[in-house]
Amino acid sequence: QATKDAGKIAGLNVLRIINEPTAASLAYGLDKKKHETILVFDLGGGTFDVSILDVGDGVFEVKSTAGDTHLGGDDFDKRIVDWLATQFQHDSGIDLRKDKQALQRLTEASEKAKIELSGTTEATINLPFITADANGPKHLDVRLSRAKFDELTHELVERCAGPVKQSLADAKLGEKDIDEVILVGGATRMPSVQALVRRLMIGKEPNQTVNPDEAVA
Repeated sequence: QATKDAGKIAGLNVLRIINEPTAASLAYGLDKKKHETILVFDLGGGTFDVSILDVGDGVFEVKSTAGDTHLGGDDFDKRIVDWLATQFQHDSGIDLRKDKQALQRLTEASEKAKIELSGTTEATINLPFITADANGPKHLDVRLSRAKFDELTHELVERCAGPVKQSLADAKLGEKDIDEVILVGGATRMPSVQALVRRLMIGKEPNQTVNPDEAVA
């Protein structure tokens, strides 16, 4: 109802509401194709959802949904934050996580590094004057490789596998029954996440013709 009300306030004539996996499928133009079975892999900032849909001739049927409400891009940022803070504490004896302002800067820099590492193999995290002690200001200047990032976040990526397998089981389907895999959510840009999808789908390339940030919107 809140979504309908928001539409009315925006001056729209709301005819009906569609769910996110259906919206993503529409964005990819999959309603115009022949009958297909689609898996929507949606890794957002805070939650992870997998849906399997039957699509064809403009009709969408959701066969199954699964997910993890405590898994998203923010968790990947936090792994970098903790790694940086632990290193800094080891070197200086100061825990930046106890300083609100420093933690905010760490979090922003970690998210930026995560995004960078989707397109490059190394990111530099440079935070001058991050804190100070009796001897004066302290600076943070660290290089993070994609390999190290993948190591830090390996367990998070692997957690994505469970809901995918669950949704397939609930729909009584195998990996080979999926015609198309579509990625939604900025976190699906991470190479490690895309590699997991390929592995789970036995080599099938995910459809990336639409910006994952805008697929649902």
